Amino acid sequence: MNRIRRPWQNLRFRVVAWYGLLAGLSMLVSDGFIYFEYRQTLFGQVDRALEVSAIQALKNLDDEVDRLEFDPRRNTPVLASLLNEAGVEIYLFGKNGVLKESFGDSLRLPPYGGLQVGFTTVDSPNGRWRVFTTDVLNSDGRSSGWLVVARSLRQVDATLSHLFRRHLLGVPILIGMVGLGGLFLSNRALKPITQITRTMKQVRNSGDLTQRIDYQSTTDDELARLATLFDAMLDSLERTFEQQKRFMADASHELRTPLTTLKGLLQVTLRQPRDPDTYRETLQTIELEVDRLARLSSDLLLLSRLEEHHQELPLEPVDLSDLLVAISAQIQPLAELQQLSLSTHIAPDLHLLGSPDHLIRLFLNLLDNAVKHTPPHGALALRAAADNDRIQVTVSDTGIGIPADHLPHLFERFYRVEKSRSRGRGGTGLGLAIAQEIVHRHHGVISVRSAPGQGTTFTVCFPQQGSRPRLSSPTREVP
Repeated sequence: MNRIRRPWQNLRFRVVAWYGLLAGLSMLVSDGFIYFEYRQTLFGQVDRALEVSAIQALKNLDDEVDRLEFDPRRNTPVLASLLNEAGVEIYLFGKNGVLKESFGDSLRLPPYGGLQVGFTTVDSPNGRWRVFTTDVLNSDGRSSGWLVVARSLRQVDATLSHLFRRHLLGVPILIGMVGLGGLFLSNRALKPITQITRTMKQVRNSGDLTQRIDYQSTTDDELARLATLFDAMLDSLERTFEQQKRFMADASHELRTPLTTLKGLLQVTLRQPRDPDTYRETLQTIELEVDRLARLSSDLLLLSRLEEHHQELPLEPVDLSDLLVAISAQIQPLAELQQLSLSTHIAPDLHLLGSPDHLIRLFLNLLDNAVKHTPPHGALALRAAADNDRIQVTVSDTGIGIPADHLPHLFERFYRVEKSRSRGRGGTGLGLAIAQEIVHRHHGVISVRSAPGQGTTFTVCFPQQGSRPRLSSPTREVP
């Protein structure tokens, strides 16, 4: 059942919304700063004009003590004309707050007690006014009244109102433009994510792991790396599933062969009465096939456990020198039985962190392979030595060797080199795959070098105890 997706659950919507919100907030802050700076500038111009007008008015006052009026001898009509042209009104108050004289009556001021010295803004029936009040001093320095100079703020308020409306109108326009730009950029930026989503849905619905995102980008940005990572993940999944398919097919074939043999033997034996020797021979053959099935089941179980990388092996300090000496002593009788010589060159005090049981299985597999595929009178060699912070162990033989085209597949499960690696020698085809996994779980590297008629050498490298593990994939060397 598909859920209804709300707009805010869409990444594009959230990106565009954030773009618009940030743009709107940025513009509001910027416009607010511009508005208040411009307001301060306009008020500053008005205040300077009022100061100039106050100075001119004071120059036209009568100098006599206790008299407070404009001196008609000092060109008062000219002053009044200049002040009216500037839009300034002047009011002269006595010490008792009574209005003595004025040029203009638009402000309609109350008695002086309602005003304070300096600049103030006054609301009146005729609008807002900017008012400058100063003391009037007579010739002996005493205050004889107050001079009030006022100018209407109608033009200033109209200018600020117009500026405010323009900026307020510009905010939604800018948000709309930024939203369109954000939508374009988000579509462009999220294109690889859309491509990834579409491809992954197709993979989920069809199960076709061959599909790829194949995102082309001129820059190595995060989204391009994400698309490349998804393609690499699909590559890995495809290889894994192909390996699983081959493994299931190979395992089914390996299990079916002994079961078919067992069924055939039982059918032939039970078809008619047999003598005791025939029954004994048949049972011995069945026992061999059952042993082979048991070994195959055991190897499959061990390999599956080793491939569970989320479960760490129980590692402990191991003296590899002593372990290899014990393994060589165990292999020696088998080598003598096949008329082979076994030489060992094992350096003392080789220590690592490992699982003794798995290490024994590893080197027994390698030495057992060397014994099985070396003709009589051949030679085997087991060498171990420290190389800087690593331990290097080699198992070599003078056997028939391995063709170069088989080396890249040698560690694959159920892979056998024809004839020389046949079922007749009792192998399950999992020995080298198990050996590789054991080496990997010990943070080591395994490689093989071989050529037909020149023998084979397996090299295993482990980090020594106390050194830092270095993970690496196995290598196959061809001379």
